[in-house]
Amino acid sequence: MDVSIGTIWEAVARALPDAVAITEPGRETTYREFDERASRLAAALEGAGVREGDTVACYLYNGAAYLETVFAAFKLGAVPVNANYRYTGEELSELLTDADAAALVFSGTLADRVTHAAGHVRTLKLLVRAGDPPAQGPAVPAVPELEDLQAAHAPRDPQPRPGSDRLFMYTGGTTGKPKGVVWRQSDLLHSLVVPIFHPLGITELPATLDEAVAIATKAHHDGRAPTTMPVVPLMHATGLFNTMGALMVGGRAVTARQGGLSPEHVWHTVAEQRVELVIIAGNAVCQPLVDELLHAERIGTPYDLGSLRTLLSSGTALGDRLKKALHERADVTIIDAIASSEGGPFAFAVTSSVRDLPARFFPVPATKVIGADDRCVEPGSGETGNLAYCGPMPLGYYKDTARSATTWRTVDGVRYAIPGDLATLEADGAIRFLGRGSGVINTGGEKVHPQEVENVLLSHPAVTDCVVVGVPDETWGERVAGVVAVSAGATVTEEELRDWVRRSLAGYKVPRSVVLTDVLPRTPTGKLEIAWARRTAQDASEAQGAQEPPQTQDAQEPHDAQEAQKAQKAEGSAPSALSREHKESR
Repeated sequence: MDVSIGTIWEAVARALPDAVAITEPGRETTYREFDERASRLAAALEGAGVREGDTVACYLYNGAAYLETVFAAFKLGAVPVNANYRYTGEELSELLTDADAAALVFSGTLADRVTHAAGHVRTLKLLVRAGDPPAQGPAVPAVPELEDLQAAHAPRDPQPRPGSDRLFMYTGGTTGKPKGVVWRQSDLLHSLVVPIFHPLGITELPATLDEAVAIATKAHHDGRAPTTMPVVPLMHATGLFNTMGALMVGGRAVTARQGGLSPEHVWHTVAEQRVELVIIAGNAVCQPLVDELLHAERIGTPYDLGSLRTLLSSGTALGDRLKKALHERADVTIIDAIASSEGGPFAFAVTSSVRDLPARFFPVPATKVIGADDRCVEPGSGETGNLAYCGPMPLGYYKDTARSATTWRTVDGVRYAIPGDLATLEADGAIRFLGRGSGVINTGGEKVHPQEVENVLLSHPAVTDCVVVGVPDETWGERVAGVVAVSAGATVTEEELRDWVRRSLAGYKVPRSVVLTDVLPRTPTGKLEIAWARRTAQDASEAQGAQEPPQTQDAQEPHDAQEAQKAQKAEGSAPSALSREHKESR
């Protein structure tokens, strides 16, 4: 089926014109309206000089405007580009310049940040504001409002587009210069077969457009088309791609109100709109949602979760403790996906009840762990390698052939996406993740994978989030340090957490310092600012170092006998380490 996703949406809109495509607070948009509004925006973009292959940036909160902008770009053969709505004006300008953006559609409340881009990004031909700007703030460029612009243009006639049309997904902005991952839509379609078509009993991508429309029509009339709520931003690949897929099969996208995560609003919306699939990004998003469920139970007003069938998490860790709480309150299947903007999914941990815990990740058939000399790591060997995926994948990074050649490599004639995640394979084929290779800590010649330490910390009942980094040490080169978020009211101490890690890991892997905090700042996509974590950990380590005598080898790296004594003193047995992914957080 050599067609673009936009062409599929157009065909589904013709077949299901009166079905609701998008529900947002205070408004519903039918497929007919979705198609018409996108066609009017496409006409406006074309009138401003946006052509096939040009990039159209979405600096938008979740809502119909985001999906209409993507659809309008698809209609022209233009390239949608995601822009993180937490970017400052200068950061936005940097991304738009890198993307050669021809147009920018932005949420009205972000208007003051667009001033810098309006004056510095020379490729921009059109800026469009969706909604009212803030009442106060810096001067905002005089640009057309989305509703007015759509009203002023007749719908552009549909023109079928091929699967070779593209979409950019910028990633990695928290660790350095954002990288534009270039997806061909035909490849993206194939990557959606498992999450979108498999639940409908379809095991392969439809061969023709007519077949795709027939699947969507039947799914809608049978009540099997998904009602999907992306709690994560649509600028997150998991949120956008799965929502796009839902609209390809006659489903409905439900978005929450703007202004940050409101767990109470999310659960009310799930109940009122009978949401079946909720999309999140690990503990950082899930913890507040679970906290709200527990609070509602305590005050005698539990939420109605009867419609919830699936919870999909991707991008960062989702702990067993939170999975257990959800399974105890809803008949829900939790799909924990290891994926990245560069390719995947690499692996899934699927649980349908508390009996399936602890969760374990198993690779999909297209996933390998590639070790030294490009050899595949054997299960149970203990060898560390890089996660590699040979299924549908992007073409590369935009305007960065050198970095593309590093991330997408050909091994034995097969092209793989290899973003840099380290892993080992257990004897039964399960994957144990060790984190990004670039984050490995070298302490006295011993290599420590932060992921391994984080896994153990996350298994502590009081820990809600954490990050482990290396900080400079005069004696050992680097020392292991942790920044840990603990639940409200918890009384856990730094030494207790160090002892908890020591139960499971060698002494040199135990954090020399632990900073306790209420929450770790994360982006809407669940990514942590590693530079902030290192500064925080280093400040704490320096303060601690000023009060301590120099450490000996045995103090940092206890001998086996010393560790055995420690383990005997600790109550209970060591917990299973929960695998987690930091896709782009390193």
